[in-house]
Amino acid sequence: MRLRMALIAGALLAIITPLPALAADTTPPSRPGGLMSCPPPSSQGGMVGICWTPSTDDSGSVAGYDVYRLTSTGFVKTSSPTSSPTIVGGLVLGRSYSFYLVARDLSGNVSAPSSFITLTATTGMQQPSPSPEPGDTQPPTQPQNVRDGCLWDFPGTAFCWDASTDNVGVVGYDIYRETVGGWIKVGSVGTQYRMFNEGGLVTGQYYTYAVVARDAAGNVSPPSTPTPVLARQGLPTPSPSPSPTTGSCEVGYDSVMWSTGMAVWMTLKNTGTSPVSVWSLEFDFPDAGQRWVSGHNASWSQSGRHVTARNVAWNSQIAPGATVNLGFNGAHTGLNPEPTAFTLNGTNCSVRA
Repeated sequence: MRLRMALIAGALLAIITPLPALAADTTPPSRPGGLMSCPPPSSQGGMVGICWTPSTDDSGSVAGYDVYRLTSTGFVKTSSPTSSPTIVGGLVLGRSYSFYLVARDLSGNVSAPSSFITLTATTGMQQPSPSPEPGDTQPPTQPQNVRDGCLWDFPGTAFCWDASTDNVGVVGYDIYRETVGGWIKVGSVGTQYRMFNEGGLVTGQYYTYAVVARDAAGNVSPPSTPTPVLARQGLPTPSPSPSPTTGSCEVGYDSVMWSTGMAVWMTLKNTGTSPVSVWSLEFDFPDAGQRWVSGHNASWSQSGRHVTARNVAWNSQIAPGATVNLGFNGAHTGLNPEPTAFTLNGTNCSVRA
């Protein structure tokens, strides 16, 4: 009896004991490879056939594939076959189209995108000359020479490329970046500057880009060869020069002028709380034709446009709140603008209005 009860208890325990949780599958399938044209076995027009090497997955099976076609607004999903090959219909006979594929597993993980393939829509095994379409249907040429390292001062990725050509004219370029699961459009530029910069990326990491040329009719070129670009820190932004601080002094400057002469009356006030001893007041004439001739209440000198007034014996000390009056006579050659900046012992002074 005891043995029977033990067996029953063991069976109940086995029933109610949860099984260990299986680790979630987060590994994507391998990237589809070996893309090539497989002529569709149909007599209907406007089709392309694509074959590829099957992807592999750690779970043992790939659930399917998604096929994306390039349009003037970006890549759009056109079909989701379960295996190679696939036929894409609804295209314009004789026109070229660019595609890529991704693989999906049963857990929803998506592979990195395949390489691009550009194919011409045909009528199956035979390709008769199509009737010409009205309007511009010729796409621009593929952008060439996408290159890293041509722009160093931008933070993030930055790259350049050579111009595409078109029978009518290229109007812009669309930029695509490879991500997990496909290519996303990250920007567009005009034709004047064939360069692109993307910020907000991880410095030191490589990102892969492709460039597509576009004309006014919406025709798009084949994507450029995918190119890895390094995200850089960029050149350091120079720190702005600090604004000059105003010291404890105020200068007044009043003048009158005549044909080639001038008379100037100045005041120098100590607006601080400590006395100023042994002072030197300096400023620059705005015009090269202005010059000091003679002065009073200071020892005056001039070098180029730079004027210096140093204290004399009787006004070498300026008490807090006190004002020194000084001035000079000068000459000019027709223009006599007033100076706008003054320093006292190397410290900026405010200017009395």
